[in-house]
Amino acid sequence: MSYPATRMLAMLELLQAHHGLGGRDLAQRLGVDERTVRRYAARLAELGIPVAAERGRYGGYQLMPGYKLPPLMLTDDEATAVVLGLLAGRRLGLAAEATEAALAKIRRVLPATLREQVGALEETLDFTLAERAAPTPASRAVLTLAAAIRDRRRVTLRHRSWKGDQTERELDGHGLVFHSGRWYVTGHDHRSGEIRTFRVDRISSVVPGTASYEIPEESDPVRQVTASLVQVPYAHSVEVIMRVPLAEASRRIPPSVATLTETPDGVLLRTRAESLDGMAAMLAGLGFPFTILSPRELHAAVRRLAERLLEQTVE
Repeated sequence: MSYPATRMLAMLELLQAHHGLGGRDLAQRLGVDERTVRRYAARLAELGIPVAAERGRYGGYQLMPGYKLPPLMLTDDEATAVVLGLLAGRRLGLAAEATEAALAKIRRVLPATLREQVGALEETLDFTLAERAAPTPASRAVLTLAAAIRDRRRVTLRHRSWKGDQTERELDGHGLVFHSGRWYVTGHDHRSGEIRTFRVDRISSVVPGTASYEIPEESDPVRQVTASLVQVPYAHSVEVIMRVPLAEASRRIPPSVATLTETPDGVLLRTRAESLDGMAAMLAGLGFPFTILSPRELHAAVRRLAERLLEQTVE
């Protein structure tokens, strides 16, 4: 490092990466003496970057708490990693407006060469994940819920049901879960007295309270969310017995799709379906022998599928 400005930036990056560094340690890393380190710290302070210096045997230098460095302090690899994360978040539907704003800010401050490389990556990168059109919640709601759950503080929230009904709830949150492009919060709902799951994009307000609580040891937010999604109202309630070991059925069918119960006749699959034709295709794709218990209309959907397959077969 041949220029003082370069060494000052290197010092700033070191202070960003470490809570505090001694003068001797900084001098060795920068290849200068401790007097020069003191001069750099003073110069950074003149530029409005609050570097705190503590004298004494165990003294050193650190950035004042709360100071945020601009994205220009990212290395090329770090900037690329941030852009990749934002692109993936955009595809998943994570805080869409904030994601676009962050991408725009980073593009503006990237060096020209790296900006072109990142632009090429953005234009050519694709994902096997389907693009999500699901509504995304406000970042503030997610952050407020997360802080309340961490601090074990009950919240009052206003929630809109799938029918459009508005209710006010007091919730002892157990966890936040991101599943299939949507955020969910699960916990003890004092209105129903049960463990419930709420879509965060349907929550219009979250107000932390003062009441505290404990999360039960057996709480499993992921399992709670996936199990509750199986109960989402659809047009058809489906029950099918599959002739297959429970372990094999569980490997192929996730909890968010159906509940599986071992019975003397086989594995009982319970789920809800909007389309019986789609359910018939799913059952056929599994490749397990099955017996339909309900609804009776599923028999006709399976026959229609078989007829379509025979018509499409080319001999």
